[in-house]
Amino acid sequence: MANRLPPLNALRAFEASARQLSFTRAAEELFVTQAAISHQIKSLEEHLGIKLFMRKNRALLLTEEGQAYFLDIKDIFTSINDATERLLARGAKGAITVSLQPSFAIQWLVPRLTAFNLLHPDIDVRIKAVDQPDNSLTEDVDVAIYNGRGRWPNVHADQLHTEYLVPVCSPLLLSGKKPLYTVNDLAQHTLLHDTSRRDWKRWFKEVGVKGMNVNHGPIFSHSSMVLQAAIHGQGVALAHSVLAKPDIDSGRLVQPFNDVLISKNAYYIVCREHQLDIGKIAAFRDWVLDTVAEEQDDGLML
Repeated sequence: MANRLPPLNALRAFEASARQLSFTRAAEELFVTQAAISHQIKSLEEHLGIKLFMRKNRALLLTEEGQAYFLDIKDIFTSINDATERLLARGAKGAITVSLQPSFAIQWLVPRLTAFNLLHPDIDVRIKAVDQPDNSLTEDVDVAIYNGRGRWPNVHADQLHTEYLVPVCSPLLLSGKKPLYTVNDLAQHTLLHDTSRRDWKRWFKEVGVKGMNVNHGPIFSHSSMVLQAAIHGQGVALAHSVLAKPDIDSGRLVQPFNDVLISKNAYYIVCREHQLDIGKIAAFRDWVLDTVAEEQDDGLML
């Protein structure tokens, strides 16, 4: 016997149209045009050799054959949907591997993981610290935290925080032999650099200070290192606001000046497009985004 199974897209268009009794609402539900729905219904009727819909007084009605067909197939779509939900729910358990820079893990993620564990005790988070996270979404990684401008191919990326660069130092420097009263006083202190000297150059340009020598002071490969150097009074750092906030809140660091620089980069939570709705990945991603949103709403970010 020849296979007479209609195309799935045509069946979806029919089921939605029959349930809504409207091509327009079916198109909205399936995110296609009304013309596409009409075309699918016409092709289905031609495939079956049966009229499924009729129009009466500008209303869309099912024919007797269409009504019978709808009653037979609607439970099939319900079963497919239920099976899909069960499959995704199975993915909400087990381990999830998160790749990110060590500094973001130490300063932001790890202190908050208890909250995630309480919400999702069936998901074990595995932290994979890497120095180059924008290439780290390998087969063994489910989710990554990238730092950049949000333009990476073949991934779904959501920005976390609005990122600022802020000057920070130990409170001991404020009352030391060379107190910091004005920006020009920085000439008497060691500048601590996170990765490169470009950020201090941009900051001084932003605040309108010329002639400041930024070509001195140590450069650190990790943001957490530059923060530790500042905490121990080794100089003044230009730090990422998100990473510096815990130490500012605790009093280990202070902001000697209110001038901030909007960072060109930001942190993003990243996963594969086709895994966006998988249970454990969706749970972790939603928790991170919700946590960031709550902290920003409560004014907890710089």
